[in-house]
Amino acid sequence: MDESHVGRTRRPTIADVAQRAGVSKGLVSFALNDRPGVNVATRRRILAIAAELGWSPDVRARSLSTNRSFALGLVLQRDTEIVAGDPFFPAFIAGVERELSPAGQALVLASVPSHGREADTYRKLASERRVDGVFLADLRAGDERLDLIESLGLAAVTLGHPDVASAFPAVSVDDIDGVIATVDHLADLGHRSIAHVAGSPEMLHASRRGAAFERACERRGIAHRVVDTDFSARQGAEATRALIADAATRPTAICYSNDVMALAGIAVAQRGGLSVPGDLSIAGFDDSEIARHVYPSLTSVATDVVEWGAAAARTLLAAIAGDELDDSELAPAHLVVRESTGAAPAPRRDTPS
Repeated sequence: MDESHVGRTRRPTIADVAQRAGVSKGLVSFALNDRPGVNVATRRRILAIAAELGWSPDVRARSLSTNRSFALGLVLQRDTEIVAGDPFFPAFIAGVERELSPAGQALVLASVPSHGREADTYRKLASERRVDGVFLADLRAGDERLDLIESLGLAAVTLGHPDVASAFPAVSVDDIDGVIATVDHLADLGHRSIAHVAGSPEMLHASRRGAAFERACERRGIAHRVVDTDFSARQGAEATRALIADAATRPTAICYSNDVMALAGIAVAQRGGLSVPGDLSIAGFDDSEIARHVYPSLTSVATDVVEWGAAAARTLLAAIAGDELDDSELAPAHLVVRESTGAAPAPRRDTPS
């Protein structure tokens, strides 16, 4: 048999990485599993050599020897239409994968239509030992999932702070600054009637943004209203049609809880004969990639969603390893001003008889 051929096709092992790096197999194992006891420079060198050799973990063997799945779970209780159209979760997952891939971990993703199915999915993931921990997204008021996940013995990290006691670390982004900045931006442009197309009031981040919007408008003496939706483009469009239907009561600006609804709002307004931003200013939230390339380009509140995913993954991996963790606060949201917001239109006047 051609030994050189065998050498080229054999799966690289920890022993191969150790030999190339000139260190022990134990040190390589510690570095590859992100365990303490390896200095930063050595860890980076070992990871680089592992990548160069094409080393990847034997997940089946690791699972059998450690009684772990080496996988993390993300269960989304939203309609598939909303999940497919919302750019937040693809960006979040990209950040998660940035941390999981080098660590030899996998992400198990499930989308379910109801709370009942959601709870059943968590129970199944735990009973079948398919995941070691889960990301808890879209926190709800009095979120019952916290007790469920703790009872199942799973590690978890919450995206945001729950409004009830939690045994799990939280990784959060302060989105209130972005909401306030949007209202102040529009107020400075002369707008005195602003609407907010919010998400589901059941979700903490949607109700928090709605409340922040109302407080900011009251502080600036601005007439305002809030319309609740399910975060979908369809309901964002429906809300926009209702808001602009009567010219006498139409707001001069609308803020949306995500970019998907804002882009749907721009389309509805323009089809209705309104100029954006001449007749109606529109602002979104999340600052997705498409926001920069539509016309008019979309003013939006930016958060680093990829980093949020990466930080949540690092935190969850550390929790699974048994580390004591504090809550983490990432960089706050900030407003990115583009073409879709402008000076408020001149006050409407009755046509003389």
